[in-house]
Amino acid sequence: MLKEEIANALIMQLNKEFQSSYIYLGMSAYASKIGLNGSSSWFLVQYQEEVAHAMKLFKYLENQEVAISLPEIKKANVEFKSILDTFKKALAHEESMTNNLNELSDLAMKNKDHATYNMLQWYVTEQVEEEATLNTIIDKMKLVGNDGYGLYAIDQELGSRVFVDPTSQA
Repeated sequence: MLKEEIANALIMQLNKEFQSSYIYLGMSAYASKIGLNGSSSWFLVQYQEEVAHAMKLFKYLENQEVAISLPEIKKANVEFKSILDTFKKALAHEESMTNNLNELSDLAMKNKDHATYNMLQWYVTEQVEEEATLNTIIDKMKLVGNDGYGLYAIDQELGSRVFVDPTSQA
């Protein structure tokens, strides 16, 4: 059984994971609206990953017999300055998620909750990949600048991404 402090913090993280999926769905809508279907698809895959992350946490809470509550999910933004701005906002969001997960890991260790700490390390490792991927996309977009062909090529590459449930490999 989890301590109440840990259970409440994990429920808040569950909400943040679902909020992340909603954020990426909004980003997908924006990319689609401006005709970048590859980017839209990339964000939809990211949406699916975030739902999988949330469900992994949901199952952990269930297995720990936590009475789960589902706080409200905030409205997601669907307007951005550019596709580069969208990816920069995605990176900033992932950086905030990394911070949240590091704080949760610290809380688990402070409470000597080794099972929760161990479970959270999967998320911490996943965040390294999330940030690296977004940094690479942003670097490519900065490299091509306003070159339509370059942006088109990046968009095509982003559209080739397919959803592979990251939690099934954990």
